[in-house]
Amino acid sequence: MRKINKIILHCTATPEGRHTTVEDVRRWHVDGRGWSDIGYHYLVYIDGSVVKGRPVERSGAHVKGLNKNSIGIAYVGGIDCVNFKPLDTRTEKQKSSLYELIMNLMKDYPEATLHGHNEFAAKACPSFNVATEYKDVICFFDRQ
Repeated sequence: MRKINKIILHCTATPEGRHTTVEDVRRWHVDGRGWSDIGYHYLVYIDGSVVKGRPVERSGAHVKGLNKNSIGIAYVGGIDCVNFKPLDTRTEKQKSSLYELIMNLMKDYPEATLHGHNEFAAKACPSFNVATEYKDVICFFDRQ
């Protein structure tokens, strides 16, 4: 099993309200980028459903240089549907599911810390501040 030291949050960079499936993202990553599979380990749909992407046993393809020891989670959305600018478009169901998934993963991987993609790349992704949003989780696990 891989040693996991980071859990990294992303968005799909799709317009608010646009249903996007794990198959859609897999196609973008495989056909569009030539990767072997979807880059994320989990995808959180607008309705809060959590769908597995790339198996956790395999390194992801979601943050250059950090894939070997991280888990990538993306929520569907992250872009304003009018101006196509970064926007936190998470629904209440997505927020709830993300919180539960993060808590479970941090219990399963006690050495992991929680981050947003924007901490490692010049991107807006995941279109919100992870440290602020999940400060209670980070404090609970006291890992940073």
